[in-house]
Amino acid sequence: MSLRNVAIIAHVDHGKTTLVDQLFRQSGTFRDNQRIEERAMDSNDLEKERGITILAKCTSVDWEGTRINIVDTPGHADFGGEVERILSMVDGVILLVDSSEGAMPQTKFVTGKALALGLRPIVVVNKIDRSDARVQEVLDEVFDLFVSLEANDDQLDFPVLFASGRNGYASEDAEAREGTLAPLFNKIVEHVPAPKVDEDAPFSFLVTLLDRDNFLGRILTGRVNAGTVKVNQPIHALDMDGNVIETGRASKLMTFRGLERVPVEEAKAGDIISLAGLTVATVANTIADTSVTTPIKAQPIDPPTLSMRFAVNDSPMAGREGTKVTSRMIRDRLFREAESNVAIHVTEAADKDSFEVAGRGELQLGVLIETMRREGFELGISRPRVLFRDEGGQRQEPYETVVIDVDEEHSGTVVEKMSIRKAELTDMRPSGGGKTRITFSAPSRGLIGYHGEFLSDTRGTGIMNRLFEKYGPYKGPIEGRKNGVLISNGTGEAVAYALNALEERGVLFVDPGEPLYEGMIIGENAKPEDLEVNPLKSKQLTNFRASGGKDDAIRLTPPRRMTLEQAIAYIDDDEMVEVTPKSVRLRKRHLDPHERKRASRQKDAA
Repeated sequence: MSLRNVAIIAHVDHGKTTLVDQLFRQSGTFRDNQRIEERAMDSNDLEKERGITILAKCTSVDWEGTRINIVDTPGHADFGGEVERILSMVDGVILLVDSSEGAMPQTKFVTGKALALGLRPIVVVNKIDRSDARVQEVLDEVFDLFVSLEANDDQLDFPVLFASGRNGYASEDAEAREGTLAPLFNKIVEHVPAPKVDEDAPFSFLVTLLDRDNFLGRILTGRVNAGTVKVNQPIHALDMDGNVIETGRASKLMTFRGLERVPVEEAKAGDIISLAGLTVATVANTIADTSVTTPIKAQPIDPPTLSMRFAVNDSPMAGREGTKVTSRMIRDRLFREAESNVAIHVTEAADKDSFEVAGRGELQLGVLIETMRREGFELGISRPRVLFRDEGGQRQEPYETVVIDVDEEHSGTVVEKMSIRKAELTDMRPSGGGKTRITFSAPSRGLIGYHGEFLSDTRGTGIMNRLFEKYGPYKGPIEGRKNGVLISNGTGEAVAYALNALEERGVLFVDPGEPLYEGMIIGENAKPEDLEVNPLKSKQLTNFRASGGKDDAIRLTPPRRMTLEQAIAYIDDDEMVEVTPKSVRLRKRHLDPHERKRASRQKDAA
C-alpha cells in the first residue's frame, strides 16, 4: 500500500479538527451507524472544554489503496513546541484558512516552519459558505504571506481547494456549495510526495511525541526514517551527540488506524508508528538498530519566553482540597511534563520548595496548571515574568506581533492602551464589516494581564492574536495594574453585613460564607493603594429597633469571579494565586502585615 504523511495547519478556530472529522466519515473509518463525538481528535477534557487543540495527534485513513497519515497540529503559538517537531514526520502540509479572517499570525508561525523545511503546501480556503466570505482577497493574502516567508517557486505554485469542513465538501470551484471531500483526498495523493526513505538501511527512528500508558510504560511516536523494525528486535537510544542512553527491545509496535492504535508485528520506513519498550529515551532522541551510531538531526526548538514560580501551597487552608501537596510530588510531576513537552523548562529553586517553570506563554502554562489541579495538586503560583537575555552587554526582552480585530469605534482606545504598554503600531487597515485590523510590535512584558482589560474596552467584541516575534532592546519600565487590592485582616467566614459596608470601597471577589484567611485578597480597591479591611465583622445585636426600616435584607452585587488565567494575569509581583482542585484564591505573598511592610521597605531601599 502506498503511503502519504501530511500535517494540517491552521489558526485557532479555522476548522481543522472539524475537517478531520469529515475525512474520517468519508473515508469509511467509521461505520455508518457508529456514534462518534464531534471534534473526535480533541480527545482530552481541556481540549473539549476550550474548543482548541493543545496536543498534536496522529491518525490514519485509507483512500483508494493509499494510506494517508494525518497529523492534527495545535493552532495556538503557545503550543508551537508540538508543531516544530511534528513537521519533521510529514512530507506535505494542508494549510487551512478561514474565508473571512484570512491569514492570521499563528498561521504564519507554523507555515514559516513548514516552508523552511521545503514542504509543499495545499491551500484549503475553509468556511466558503460564510456570509462575509472574501475568498479572492484571502487567497491574495496567503500568496503575500508565502512571498514574505521566502517560499520557493514550487511552493508558490500551490494547488487551491474551496471547502466547508462542517458540511463535508471540497471543490476547485469557489462557487460550489455541495459535494464530498474526494477532491481533497485526490489532491493529497497527487500533490504530496511519498516518503523518501531507504528501506534496506538499518532501522532508525526519531522520537517526536512521548506519552505514557499504565500497562506499556513510555510510548514513543515518530516516523521510521530507514529500514524495518520487528517486535522484540534489539534497539538502542542515542542522544543528539550520538551517545547511547539505553539499550532494550521493541516490546510493542503500533500504527494508527483511524483514532485507534493497532498492534503490528513489523513496521517499514516511511510509516508513523508508536513504539514501547524503553524507559529513559525521550523526545528528540534517535531510536535505532544497535549497529547505528549516528543520530538523526532534530529540529531546534524556539526558546521559552515566559516563566512562573510554582511553589508548595503554604496558605492556612493548604491540604484541605488536594491530595498532592508535597514539594516532591510537584517536582516529579513538573519534570515528567518537561520530559514530554520540549517547550517547557523546569529548574529547582535553592529552597527546594519552589520551581521556576519557563514556557511559551500564559496559555501554555495555564493549561499545565489546570491539568495539575485536576490531578489533585495544590500550588502557589507567582505572577508571570518575561525571560530577559544579554546580547553584547545590552539587555534584551521578547517582543510579540499582536494582531487585533476590533469594531472601528473601539480602535482609538486600543491604540492608546497599547501605546501605554510601549507597543509600536506597524499596520492599520479596515478588514470589512465595520471592523479594523491593527498590528503592533509589543514587548511581551506589557501584554501580561492586558487581555481582560482589552475585552472590557471592546465590549467583548475584540479578537487579539499574539505571536513571538524576536528579542529586541529593553523598553524600560511599563506601568502595571492601576488599582490596589482589599486584603482580609482576619481568618474566618465572610459576613454579608461586613461585605455590604465594603462594597463602596471597590469590587469584591468573594461571597458571604466563604472561608477567608489573613492576607487573602478579597476585592479590588477603587484607589491605587492596598487596603486592609475586616470582612468578618457582624452586626451588634441589641434590643433597640432601627428606625425607618434599616434592617431590610442586605442585597450584595454578585462578586467578580476570575478564571485561572485571569487570576494569573491580574496579580502583582508581591501576590500569588493559590490553586487547589476546587478553588482559585488570590493572596499576598507575605500573609503577615508586618512582613509585607518589611518586604516593601527592602524593595524601596533596593
